[in-house]
Amino acid sequence: MTLFCTATLAALVFTTSAGAADMAFFVKNQRGQAVAVELFSRDRETVWPGDDKVFLIDPGSRKSVPISCNEGERICYGAWVNGNDAVSAGVGPDNDRPCDDCCFICVHHSTETVDLVE
Repeated sequence: MTLFCTATLAALVFTTSAGAADMAFFVKNQRGQAVAVELFSRDRETVWPGDDKVFLIDPGSRKSVPISCNEGERICYGAWVNGNDAVSAGVGPDNDRPCDDCCFICVHHSTETVDLVE
């Protein structure tokens, strides 16, 4: 009985952690203004950093943004000039704009680079 419980517990642990992945987005703000950035999952209701917060990146700065996501999940970025969300990139501040090159696949231990230009 003890062996069965141990095997069942081990299988449960491996099943729940198999899909988790840690990756990073390296965001380079080449604009003359500070930008706010959020990352959106296209496969579930998840936003990074979440809780009505944003990643704020000063003009000319670079920032590594680590996230935990599900292996194979599509992650899209939305960026906008801080204080003026009419000037935006990617899927925008509301994750409602079309884009061809602003989404990436979640892959464990990977880094994707996002260049925000004028």
